Amino acid sequence: MSEPSAAGGRRQDGTRPRGRRADGSAVEDILAAARAEFAERGYGGTSVRGVARRAHVDPGLVRYYFGGGKPELFAMALARREIDPAGVVATLVADGLDGLGARLLDVVVGTWDAPGGRERFRMVIAATASGQDHLVRDFLASEVFGRVRAALPAPDADLRVGLVASHLVGVLVTRYVLELEPVASAPREELVALVGPTLQRYLTGELPGA
Repeated sequence: MSEPSAAGGRRQDGTRPRGRRADGSAVEDILAAARAEFAERGYGGTSVRGVARRAHVDPGLVRYYFGGGKPELFAMALARREIDPAGVVATLVADGLDGLGARLLDVVVGTWDAPGGRERFRMVIAATASGQDHLVRDFLASEVFGRVRAALPAPDADLRVGLVASHLVGVLVTRYVLELEPVASAPREELVALVGPTLQRYLTGELPGA
């Protein structure tokens, strides 16, 4: 007996046939599989091929819907945002170290200030509080802050990036989770003007005692 066509049907064992499906169910199946893979294996241990195998689709279909590869897949599976954080950071770093602190903060706050962003950021925090902290940590370490660190020639690059990460995450938690005023409702431009120079000092300025 032939298998169902790739139009949303299922095999007798309940799994979907591999291949491109026209009913749109492939994207949700891939995202569900990605969330399960990231939860079980962490960011470093998850692969596009593993997600495809779990979703019962071809790896090419995952790349078709998620052209940015694993970083984009993680961003959409966990935060449900159609962005490629790694690509964004790579672009920021490519523009040089001068002003990188302000640019980084501007892009990050702008991303989460978008409609629904506060709720999505709380999803990320919820993941870290539910035993899935390795997902966020591994992703940020390799795809976001790791790219910033690679651009720093200083021998204390790890310390500098750690300071940037701690300050940046603190601003985000204060703004979107604790919602402490006036940070919660401050215009993005104001936050960038206030905090950007501090992040820049962490990146390229003199660090007392470092």
